[in-house]
Amino acid sequence: MATVYLATDLRLERRVAIKIMHDHLAEDSAFKERFIQEARSAARLAHPNVVNVFDQGQDSDMAYLVMEYLPGINLRDLLREHGRLTTEQTLDVLEAVLSGLSAAHKAGIVHRDLKPENVMLADDGRIKIGDFGLARAVSANTATGAALLGTIAYLSPELVTRGIADARSDIYAVGIMMYEMLTGEQPYKGEQPMQIAYQHANDSVPTPSTKNSRVPAELDELVLWATARNPEERPKDARVMLDQLMETQSLLATALPTGAPTVQRTMVLPTAMGAAPPSNSATVVLNPAAPPAPAPSPAADSPKTNELATVAKKRRGRGWWLFVLVLLLAGLAGGTGWYFGSGPGSQLTVPDVSQLSFDDASARLIDEGFAVNPAPGQVHHPTIVNDLVVATDPATGSVADKGGSVTLLLSIGPEQLPAPTLAGLSEEAAVQAIVNNRFTVSAEAAIRQFDGDIPAGIVIAALDEAGNELAAETLYSDQRPIRLIVSAGALPEVYDLSVDAATAALSEVGLLTETGAEQYDEEVAEGNVIAIDTSGNANGIVRQNDTVLLTLSRGPAPVVIPVLQDETRDDAIAILEELGLNASYNPMFSLFSDATVTGTNPEPGTSVARGTTVNLFLQLFG
Repeated sequence: MATVYLATDLRLERRVAIKIMHDHLAEDSAFKERFIQEARSAARLAHPNVVNVFDQGQDSDMAYLVMEYLPGINLRDLLREHGRLTTEQTLDVLEAVLSGLSAAHKAGIVHRDLKPENVMLADDGRIKIGDFGLARAVSANTATGAALLGTIAYLSPELVTRGIADARSDIYAVGIMMYEMLTGEQPYKGEQPMQIAYQHANDSVPTPSTKNSRVPAELDELVLWATARNPEERPKDARVMLDQLMETQSLLATALPTGAPTVQRTMVLPTAMGAAPPSNSATVVLNPAAPPAPAPSPAADSPKTNELATVAKKRRGRGWWLFVLVLLLAGLAGGTGWYFGSGPGSQLTVPDVSQLSFDDASARLIDEGFAVNPAPGQVHHPTIVNDLVVATDPATGSVADKGGSVTLLLSIGPEQLPAPTLAGLSEEAAVQAIVNNRFTVSAEAAIRQFDGDIPAGIVIAALDEAGNELAAETLYSDQRPIRLIVSAGALPEVYDLSVDAATAALSEVGLLTETGAEQYDEEVAEGNVIAIDTSGNANGIVRQNDTVLLTLSRGPAPVVIPVLQDETRDDAIAILEELGLNASYNPMFSLFSDATVTGTNPEPGTSVARGTTVNLFLQLFG
């Protein structure tokens, strides 16, 4: 459904995971709703074994989640590395998974996609469940809809057969994971998903000890209980299974290994009234019905009686000392509790005072029980204005001693950085250069500018936030947007095309057209396009979505009939033919090449089209 990126929250200066839905799914309302549902489901939970969701939003058509970042691996990675886990490791993982899952079930949420890939194992030892993308509210019949959702290897029988899930379906998935952790493999295998689904619906999960003889019988029973085909025979929710797991864990911790020798021997009780024990040291059975011996009188105290009295006196004296010791320990515990709970040794959470003035932030911290360092630090920040708090040291949300000193870090505005050289790079390389140099790519799309000298896709120039050209090495504010001007290549060739054909060709590259001037052209037919006129565009630059003018042809230019009077017949004909005109004259002068022109029809100075025939008036003598 999505790609997860590691990111830095600039405001709180912490690393987060951003989950961004794939573009091809953004138009599917069902996927988008499922994506938003994940945020709503996880946001209802506040548990140390559930991945936290900090925020959810949408930028244009791009839906995203901002989540807690857990450096480490998932349970699937651990199983790949070790094959199977020990009993102790399995119990530790299950305790964390069931704790988080019980919080979800208590909040009325069914996960519906529990599997090792969704169990996160952080480097610091934390274990959390995540990916609530298929979660739904718990009800008696939580149906999946037309599609069977989840991972086939962990689907419960009721999900396979009826498409219905509740909290017990999550328990079934936990049981399958438990089997996999103990044995290193899943209980059901098949070449096709439907083969595995059929086994879930019709077979009972075998005991893990059949694959791993070291698995205790108690864990066998726990797996069988969690994976019962009838949901009514499983734990009703994660809380019930967690309680049983804790009880099983206690039993396993105190149980003796199989075949271990008895460590407690039969003890020989002393006989009543000081009688000598039997010589064979056998167990003596005391008869409760035997009458007690008469108590000896004080006058008849034996040495044994005196010894017992002395021991009793010492015991009573030791009892007083124990009582005093208990009182001292209780006082010490109470004092320690006060010291670390509300006294000088207690610890408090540093509040968020970002974007407050120094005085307001100091007052807030003092009210919370901290001291404030009178000398604030200074840091650059791209959006927080000068003299407002950017962060604290210790950081917001961390735990510090009550009365401890907190240093406020005040903004000195964005850092001024030299702009990178972008002209001549490909668009992809320029985008990477912008990010690498701590700027941001403008949310506005890159400007596509036509240039016959620069190949398409190559950056021509860059613009700052105000729309001014940003030259390389110019100082520019950290994290501010840069917009690229990218070559769209040369303008399409429209010479000698009809207006409609030229308009269509230019429209394909994002240009609008209007008809402009007309001019004579010897080569282009009348009404066709001679050229694109960019004189109306700023500085003659043409960019996508601009309007350009089309220069149209009026056909060949007209010819002005020259003055031919007194020219000889042949010279006049040569002059007319050079102008593209034809000549005619009275045939009677065909034999007289030295005849001279006395006039023309049309008359000299008249504009006519090329190919027009001009009638020459001739005479033999001047």
